[in-house]
Amino acid sequence: MSVTGRFTFLVALGVVPVVLLGADAAAAWAALGGWLVLAIGLGVVDLSLAASPRRVAVARDLPDRVRLGETVESVVVVRNLGERMLRATVRDGWPPSAGVSGRNRANVDVAPREGRRIHQQLTPTRRGDRRTEAVTIRSYGPMRLWARQATLAAPGRLRVLPPFHSRAHLPSRLTRLRELDGRTPLLIRGQGTEFDSLREYVRGDDVRSIDWRATARRSDPEQPGSMRLMVRTWRPERDRRIVIVADTSRTAAARIGDEPRLDTAFEASLLLAALASHAGDRVDFLAWDRRLRGRVHGAAGPELLARMVDTMAGIDAELVEADWAGLPAQVRRVTSRRALVVLLTAADAPGSSRGLLGTLPQLTARHRVVVASVVDPALAGAVGRRDELSDVYAAAAAERSRLDAERVAAAVGRLGASSVSAAPHDLPPALADHYLALKAAGQL
Repeated sequence: MSVTGRFTFLVALGVVPVVLLGADAAAAWAALGGWLVLAIGLGVVDLSLAASPRRVAVARDLPDRVRLGETVESVVVVRNLGERMLRATVRDGWPPSAGVSGRNRANVDVAPREGRRIHQQLTPTRRGDRRTEAVTIRSYGPMRLWARQATLAAPGRLRVLPPFHSRAHLPSRLTRLRELDGRTPLLIRGQGTEFDSLREYVRGDDVRSIDWRATARRSDPEQPGSMRLMVRTWRPERDRRIVIVADTSRTAAARIGDEPRLDTAFEASLLLAALASHAGDRVDFLAWDRRLRGRVHGAAGPELLARMVDTMAGIDAELVEADWAGLPAQVRRVTSRRALVVLLTAADAPGSSRGLLGTLPQLTARHRVVVASVVDPALAGAVGRRDELSDVYAAAAAERSRLDAERVAAAVGRLGASSVSAAPHDLPPALADHYLALKAAGQL
C-alpha cells in the first residue's frame, strides 16, 4: 500500500480548523483528530475500491537486437483480469543504460477484461544485454488517495550490438580490392601473386608476364607461321587465413577520445573482417585476456559479421593482465596453416607491452603478425602547448608517452611483426589499408 500526494494534501487541510479554533485548544485538537479520522476513512474506502494489481497480466513485445545508438520501441501490454476498473501507474524496470526516453512510467485506465499497450522508446548507451525483470503496477482507487502496489515478473532482454560506424569506409576499400583483383577496368592493372588465366598481349602489358610456352603453342591463323603473344594474368591471394585477436584485458578499458579502446578494437575487427571476407579470405575472431572470452570460427559471408557482432555484444574489458603466453596455443587451435594474425591491443608503454613482446617471436616464426593500437590524439596537441607551467609539464608527459610508443613499435618491428597505430576513428581504415598493402605485395 502507498499514499498519494492527494492524501497528503487532504491531511494538510486539517490545519485549517486548528488555526480557526486556535483560542480553544481542546476544540482545535478535537477538530484535528476528527479530520484525520475522516481522511483515513476516505483512504480506506478508496483503497477497497481499487483494482487488485495482482489480477493483471503483463506481456512484452521487444526486438531481440539493436545497434548501439539506434532507437527501438518497447511495448508492454497490460491486461486487466479483474472485475474493477484499473486506474494504475505502470513502471517498467529498465536500467538507465537502456536509454528510456522521457519518464519510465505511464498512467493507464483499463476496463475489466480489456488491455492497453504502453509504448516506450529505448536508445541504449552501452553494449551488451540490457535486461528488465519486472513491471511495477500501482493501482489507485476512484479518489486516488491510497494505492495498491505489486511487482509482476516480466523478463525482457535487448541485446545491444556494436554500432560498426567504420562500415562507412568499406565501399572505398572494396573498390581498391577490385582494382587489385582486376575486376575493374583500369589503365593500370592490379598486380596479384596467384596465377589466374592467359590472354593475348596488349600494348601496356608488362613484358615480364609473357608466357613463352603458351605463345609457342598459339599460332596466328591470319598470318601463317607467326604466333600470338600470350601473357599471364594474376590475382591477389585467396583463401588465406586471417586471425583477429582483440585484447580484452585492463588496458582495453581505458578511454581514448570518446570511446574505450575495446570498442575501437571491435570497430577495426569488423571492418577488416568484412573486407577480408569479400576478398575470399577466411576470418576467425578471438577475444582474449587470461581466458578465451569469445570466439568466431568457421563462418563466412554475411554470417561472419552477424556472429562477430553477436559475440562482441556481451564482452567488456576485464581488470586483469593479459596472459600473452597462452595466445599461441589459441591460434594453433584455430589454424595450423600460416596466417595473418592481427593483435588489437595497447602498445604504448614498455611495461604493459613486456608480455606481448615476449610472445611475438613464437607467433612471427609461423605467421605474419600485425600489432594494431590506438594512439591518443590529445598527445599531439599537448606537446605543442608551452604557455603555462602546467602546459610544460603536460607537454613533457605527452612527449614521454610518444617516445615510449615509438620504442614499443621499434621493438615490434625488430621481432618480425609490423605495427599500425592511429587515432580511434582512424585506426579501422588504417588497418584495412595495411591489409590491402600486404595483399598487393603478396605477403599474406
